[in-house]
Amino acid sequence: MTTFVLIPGAGGAGDVYWREVVAELEARGHTAIPVEIQGDDPRLGLPEYAATVDDAIGEHRDVVLVAQSMGAFTAPMIGRLDAVSRIVLLNAMIPVPGETPGEWWQATGWEAARHEANVRAGRSDDLDAEEVFLHDVPEDVKADMAEGDRGPAETPFGQPCTFDTWPQVPLHVLVGADDRMFPAGFQVCVARERLGIDPELVAGGHLLAKSRPVEVAERLVSYAGIVRESSGR
Repeated sequence: MTTFVLIPGAGGAGDVYWREVVAELEARGHTAIPVEIQGDDPRLGLPEYAATVDDAIGEHRDVVLVAQSMGAFTAPMIGRLDAVSRIVLLNAMIPVPGETPGEWWQATGWEAARHEANVRAGRSDDLDAEEVFLHDVPEDVKADMAEGDRGPAETPFGQPCTFDTWPQVPLHVLVGADDRMFPAGFQVCVARERLGIDPELVAGGHLLAKSRPVEVAERLVSYAGIVRESSGR
């Protein structure tokens, strides 16, 4: 049995975002802990988010830490890295030491990469939630999300990600091939440049845990079964 601690993206609605993946992991006999972060509270930022993840890890050991999107800025800042056996980044904003989430967009060339992807697909650059984030999420799941989702406060976007280097544990990057927020080709380049890792692609958009929970759970379980020497780092 493996313990998965699941960090949400911007806004921090972990219970809502990870609900289907939690069910899939638990059905396979694992422990899955979605981290609930009050990301809409301007009094909180990256240090508080990291402390919340530490609380979720608690006394668990050999944890697989999973971070969605902006959650990648929280993952390397946690204090309980001694309890983490591997890290999985999902459609992630992969930071470098000292970078703020607000700086990440320009530093990675996100705007140009997204524009090029939209031109190829015949889409506009409008950040319409339905078109960018929810295009492949089932209708019943969308309705469920609307009840508990929340937007992020500005606070963390100006805070540096305070870490020296990524933890020396196996690290995996999982990319949605149909992500319209962070195009797959862009994510592959960022992962190679910043981590020296070739990501794995899976069908689905930015909110993979909502649109493809079975595939995400199966991939997470497969990572948990890989021995340390085969991590590729």
